Amino acid sequence: MGILKRAIAKDASVVAYAIDATDIVAEIERIHQTSAVVTAALGRLSIAASLMGYGLKSDGDSVTLRVKGGGPAGQLVAVADNWGNVKADVEQPVVELPLNAMGKLDVGGAVGTDGTLSVVKDLGLKEPYVGMVPLVSGEIAEDITQYFVTSEQTATACGLGVLVNPDLSVQVAGGYLIQLLPFASDACIDTIENNLKNLPPVTAMMTQGMTTEEIALRLLEGLEPNLLDEGSVRYRCDCSRERTSRVLIALGNQELTDLAAEAKPVTVSCHFCHKEYTFTPEELLALRN
Repeated sequence: MGILKRAIAKDASVVAYAIDATDIVAEIERIHQTSAVVTAALGRLSIAASLMGYGLKSDGDSVTLRVKGGGPAGQLVAVADNWGNVKADVEQPVVELPLNAMGKLDVGGAVGTDGTLSVVKDLGLKEPYVGMVPLVSGEIAEDITQYFVTSEQTATACGLGVLVNPDLSVQVAGGYLIQLLPFASDACIDTIENNLKNLPPVTAMMTQGMTTEEIALRLLEGLEPNLLDEGSVRYRCDCSRERTSRVLIALGNQELTDLAAEAKPVTVSCHFCHKEYTFTPEELLALRN
């Protein structure tokens, strides 16, 4: 289980989110059997989705982040609900690349930069909100920041980090999101910029033992911050036999008839958790109409 905390400046002009998502990213590695660089890439995207989902207002709201960068990892997807719970999938879970020029996992190389980040917010309206921006670096955090500035006109800073051990287990994973409201003063902006300039990387803060609360408050240091709220977040897939049945129904009567005519069970596997649902020919026929 992860911990997500949110702090706010005394004048309510800026909000900071911080998350410890170590358990979430460890679950991603366990389910998808990802290589180190893909664990880092999909982990970062999932952390960002959790942070963004937690800011949604109503039960049933969700946000989907989809990255298509043309890199060897293929498409990456992360979906979060309004509680910050998240599920994720990647097209190619195993990618092996040399370390980048900084001696770190080459997330940008795995993701690629020739493509887009799309954000779909389902807020219970007739049509979901869809925003799309070109990828800046493929390192995810910069791309999330670019999305907020371009599509939502919200001054935002994002930091994401995943530290993978040599045995491919996840040592720490987490991130932060800072958002300024339009009435934030120049002095407030200067303070935030100075805080960010002196802020260590996310994984460094976490390995030093800093808690999510300490990170959130440090982001707003000098602005008399207070803890606003907190939540427990986890990797959670909401697949079910009923939802899988609806997917099969969408194939249409003729396709269901043809599948049943093969006289053998049909097994459908969930992309997000790899749980399998098996339907007999009789059950397939019963789904028609």
